[in-house]
Amino acid sequence: MENMGKIIVGLGLLLVVVGLCFWLFGDRLGWLGRLPGDIIIERPNFRFYFPVTTMIIVSIALSVLLSVIARLFR
Repeated sequence: MENMGKIIVGLGLLLVVVGLCFWLFGDRLGWLGRLPGDIIIERPNFRFYFPVTTMIIVSIALSVLLSVIARLFR
């Protein structure tokens, strides 16, 4: 149980750091979500947005980051 508490606190701190990065540098990340391959359908009174490419890039980045973190704690 003690390890679970440390993990939750660590994830909370990571979430705070990511939130601060988006808050401080959000204007520089304007390209994120507007990549080629992201699906945007706009019609009168309707807008559909599905960021396929952005989700793939974020997924790869998180996989690499979590892999590095897991290797550090082994």
